[in-house]
Amino acid sequence: MADQNAVRITVLISGNGTNLQALIDAGDDALKNCRIVRVISNRIKAHGLVRAKEASIPTHYHNLIPYREKFADNARTEYDKDLADIVLADKPDLVVCAGWMSILADKFLDPLAEAHVPIINLHPALPGQFNGAKAIERAHAAWLEGKIEKSGIMIHNVISEVDMGEPILVEEISFIKGVDENVEELEQRIHEKEHKLIVSGTRLVAEKIQKRIYNDVS
Repeated sequence: MADQNAVRITVLISGNGTNLQALIDAGDDALKNCRIVRVISNRIKAHGLVRAKEASIPTHYHNLIPYREKFADNARTEYDKDLADIVLADKPDLVVCAGWMSILADKFLDPLAEAHVPIINLHPALPGQFNGAKAIERAHAAWLEGKIEKSGIMIHNVISEVDMGEPILVEEISFIKGVDENVEELEQRIHEKEHKLIVSGTRLVAEKIQKRIYNDVS
């Protein structure tokens, strides 16, 4: 990921960072045209920060609590404005949400749109199904109740409505009787597929960005 012409990526995380690790590991292969310029977490104990540091990727911790103490009712607005400033300071070409467990509001989205920086997110559900948190658990419960036969994962563009942005890549995942009654087994299978889809989705968007940059230069 050292090419000076590489697509510059900022990754937002909140947890263990296994999807971040998939992006890092793809840096010499599927994402060789990309460079992760910073990993930002809203949780100080997120193991993804450790993964980033081990890969010599700059990190930043950005948490809402100090803003609540300082700005009270305006905490979220000021937090999102500062998050946008932090991200844009690195001049990224793309932002990838890889397990970022916080809603991105207009005060963050608008400055990035103005800078023509797309934001994509990995969500463990099919478009229009189980938006928001605990999507796997909710899909699992719906399957046990006989309401659905399949779930899925997707990479989508981020807009202010949670998990409602235009899908970029979608993969359906059928439930397996005799196996998926155990939600932990289901989660593991879905996470393994997520690691591949986040790389494929990031690569697809990065290639479009490179074409746009090339056309702007030429």
